[in-house]
Amino acid sequence: MITKKGINASPGVAIGPALVLDAEEYRIPRRTIDPSEVPAEIRTLDAALETSRQELSELRVAAARKLGDKTAAIFTFHEEFIADKPLRAAVVEAIEKNRYTAAYSFGQEMNRRERLFRNVADSYLKERVRDLYDIEKRVLRHILGRVRERITKLTEPVVIVAHDITPSQAISLDRDHVLGFAINVGGQTSHTAIIARMLDIPAVVALNDITTDIAGGETIVIDGTHGIVVANPDDDTIERYHIRQREYRAFEEQLAELRDLPAVTTDGVRISLQANIELAAEARFALDTGAEGIGLYRTEFLFLSSDRLPSEEQQFEAFRSAVRHARGKPLIIRTMDLGAEKMTDYLDQHHDHNPALGLRSLRYCLSHLDMFKTHLRAILRAALDADVRIMFPMITTLMELRQARSTLHDVMEDLEDDEIPFARDVMVGMMVETPAAALLSNAFAKEVAFMSIGTNDLTQYTLAVDRANERVAHLFSSHNPAVLKLIRDIVLAGKRAGVDVSVCGEMAGAPMYCELLIGLGLRQLSMAPTDVPEIKKIVRSTSIKRCESIARKVMRFDADRQVLNYLRDKLREIDPESGI
Repeated sequence: MITKKGINASPGVAIGPALVLDAEEYRIPRRTIDPSEVPAEIRTLDAALETSRQELSELRVAAARKLGDKTAAIFTFHEEFIADKPLRAAVVEAIEKNRYTAAYSFGQEMNRRERLFRNVADSYLKERVRDLYDIEKRVLRHILGRVRERITKLTEPVVIVAHDITPSQAISLDRDHVLGFAINVGGQTSHTAIIARMLDIPAVVALNDITTDIAGGETIVIDGTHGIVVANPDDDTIERYHIRQREYRAFEEQLAELRDLPAVTTDGVRISLQANIELAAEARFALDTGAEGIGLYRTEFLFLSSDRLPSEEQQFEAFRSAVRHARGKPLIIRTMDLGAEKMTDYLDQHHDHNPALGLRSLRYCLSHLDMFKTHLRAILRAALDADVRIMFPMITTLMELRQARSTLHDVMEDLEDDEIPFARDVMVGMMVETPAAALLSNAFAKEVAFMSIGTNDLTQYTLAVDRANERVAHLFSSHNPAVLKLIRDIVLAGKRAGVDVSVCGEMAGAPMYCELLIGLGLRQLSMAPTDVPEIKKIVRSTSIKRCESIARKVMRFDADRQVLNYLRDKLREIDPESGI
């Protein structure tokens, strides 16, 4: 039994067989074969080993010629490893004795050897495990005949174990067949984590090398609430997690009873709880969880899910679908946040060396006006006779905001000239997600109808931490005093200007931050739909006086650890069942 601690990305408990994906997305299931198939599997293994050995021999010769014998020695190690007779004997034994496929048997044996290498004290030998990974991939490629199965075509429930899962992969997965995620990289605010929560799939990320600790078909437990993964659990462990699973489901049922009740504090102040969505159809699900509207519709997935630019009609249909699913509730559409890690090749062949600080989001839109205007046309048309609002992201200067509004007015004039119906009085707001925008929030508040704080990027830029980099993800802390002071200043700027301010980052859906945000003066929170019930429970269990007291105390702290410990203690006072 192996227990690993990662970052709790999506709550809940999942128990099931592992489907391990390497970087090439091979699926290596544990499958037994008929006795008559055993000789064929052994021949497949031998052919794969020999072909791999020949490839490595050629690589060794080429490396020696180009880079010298020292570099060629790397491939000598690979070649000798594959030719090792005990390796073949162990795999053949698994095929003959357990009647496993050649792929699964080889993967299991390599997994065992990789564990041995990782556990030795010698740093040089530990590094050899990377060579073993390369060897394993090479041989499996030949065993499988280079056939790559699509993880979208699952036929049985599995726990996905992978180095990473892209947003488009996560969205396309069949929810009925994916029990949970165990991922090497990422953080709580990585897009994999966000989508896992959206899909209500338990997930643990930042596990570093989970893909090498688990073989396909092995039973695995995902505790997404506490960030724990258990491979090959014993019977007592499985029973303990089955109990936790039932407790979590009972907790969810308890929260479901709050769905139709208002989010009102014990002293009668209403807090508007809204939802963040990626897909139009999610608006219906969001309202079903008790959300009062859509506080953030991320439109970039329209572009990421296609190999060509979506047309105006395609965008219009998607936005109009979201309007229908919103059933008359407010729908805030954020204009496309493309660029950085979301850049797609058909939009721009140039990739910035430092994309997070490069041509992204609104900057990108303002430099691609034809595309931006098509996008705005679709939104304005879909907003007709609906409570749709437009929100511009990633603004750093007043000039950017004014250029965006000017472009919007140009689009309105074009639609008018074309005699196409559209919403003429749509509310326009902005995301506050850079320190520059936060520091200028007094000026911005005079020019917009509303502001929404994107705490994910605001934290990233304030603390200079890439939240998707597992090596520094632990430094990403939205409760850092520097971030909290910026949030407080933004809220105060909104109050002075009479402009609504909300939070739409992941912070809004985290139970630990709920009372703090209310105490800082926020009355609108937008979060993943699955977070709405628990946040509503907390709102209905607290008072404004208590929240303001918490906020005053927190704002006197100068270390994020102090903030974290204090907020955890306060949350336990009103919500002992919270999975913090």
